[in-house]
Amino acid sequence: MTEAPSTRDEKIRSFWDRYINKLHESDIKLPFDRWMVRRAEHYIAAHADRRLTEQTPVDVNAYLAELGRKPGLKAWQFRQAVDAIQKLFDLAGVSWLGEVDWAHWRDSARGLDATHPTVARGYSPLPGGDNPGAGLVPGGGEIAGQDLTLAAIRAAQGPLLEQVAKTLRLRGLAIRTEQTYLHWIMRFFGFLGDRDPVSQGPERIAAFLEDLALVRKVSASTQNIALNALVFLYREVLRREDLDLGTFTRAKRPRRLPTVLTHGEVTALLAALSGTHGLMAALIYGTGMRLMECVRLRVQDVDFGEARISVRDGKGGKDRVVPLPTRVTEALREHLVRVRELHAGDLREGYGEVYLPDALARKFPNAAHDWRWQYVFPSGRLSTDPRSGAVRRHHLHENALQKAVNQAARTAGIMKRVGTHTFRHSFATHLLMAGYDIRTVQELLGHADVSTTMIYTHVLNRGGKGVLSPLDALGY
Repeated sequence: MTEAPSTRDEKIRSFWDRYINKLHESDIKLPFDRWMVRRAEHYIAAHADRRLTEQTPVDVNAYLAELGRKPGLKAWQFRQAVDAIQKLFDLAGVSWLGEVDWAHWRDSARGLDATHPTVARGYSPLPGGDNPGAGLVPGGGEIAGQDLTLAAIRAAQGPLLEQVAKTLRLRGLAIRTEQTYLHWIMRFFGFLGDRDPVSQGPERIAAFLEDLALVRKVSASTQNIALNALVFLYREVLRREDLDLGTFTRAKRPRRLPTVLTHGEVTALLAALSGTHGLMAALIYGTGMRLMECVRLRVQDVDFGEARISVRDGKGGKDRVVPLPTRVTEALREHLVRVRELHAGDLREGYGEVYLPDALARKFPNAAHDWRWQYVFPSGRLSTDPRSGAVRRHHLHENALQKAVNQAARTAGIMKRVGTHTFRHSFATHLLMAGYDIRTVQELLGHADVSTTMIYTHVLNRGGKGVLSPLDALGY
């Protein structure tokens, strides 16, 4: 017997009333709740032939992958769609809700902007226009205590900043170094006010560095970065050989040991992570990679046959090889199967391009669409390049994993200050505890100097310098 129209309409109204109540319980208020309803309706319309309870994670992933191929979709719209669909199936009470990597899809909403280190190197330094350098140099807003904004400094000192950027690139320095140096040089220009930076002497540089230490209260490492940037400006760009800063007040450099987790804490932390985040965190701990080295991994960098991962263009522009942990091999294989399906769908829709570093795109015109060059951890949505207009699938933004690890540390009840780099510290320390020599650990970490690796030997000492406290020797 066919259900009466009025009864069916009442059930539909009741369902959406319960859906809106669930949104309100999650602090989603007007008018956003209505937009969430619309996103959910779009999903239901795309699967009109089946009930929600008859669908599977495959349907959800396929829908979100297709939605992610709409480059005109804004980040907040994609994130809203992910949340709306998750709430929809939560209300439907499906048993497989946790099998969809909702966090991955939600994090995919954030793309890489033009200043991101992965893609910024592909642009000409300090592109012209009304605001030279706006697309490359990070930062913005007013400089504390100064009337000049970074945008105004870019406009006033564009040619000199462009010369700095070009010189940095000729020296082959990393893009983060380039961005940081340009930022501190502009901070110095703001400190000078209306003075011409070319004609300034070492006393003004010393005054700026002292201001950073005494007034801004920056750390010693920050002051040293600013010093290196200004020395590069005057010696390498302006060719000032007379630069002698003499003595100036330096920020105090505290001696701090890296935060290292115990084996039990690492286990608890990894158990609190799941999906793509869990796989990435396990890889970082199991290989000692840096965060950006992990998110920039390409498919061809993973060698299952040799059980190793090639880390390309690491810190200092160096390559190295790290072990592929056996424990994550199967999970990584399954992950790459899903990534390949995503890439195949991109190709069918006329996309499938990935960013290539340096001049590789010109040397190998077809490589951008090649499976081997795709990212191991791609974003769930396509991005439109703000300058070239090319539609690409970039890697996941690194902030996503950082936030996930911080949340996992709270969930696991770890009181230490934990970040993604803590996995790298723990990797090195645990290798030394297992008896591996310091040179091997140095090579795996990619340290240029063994003295950098030696810091982990201090962490190994039990208590203070390995001394047994006299309290522990008492017999009570």
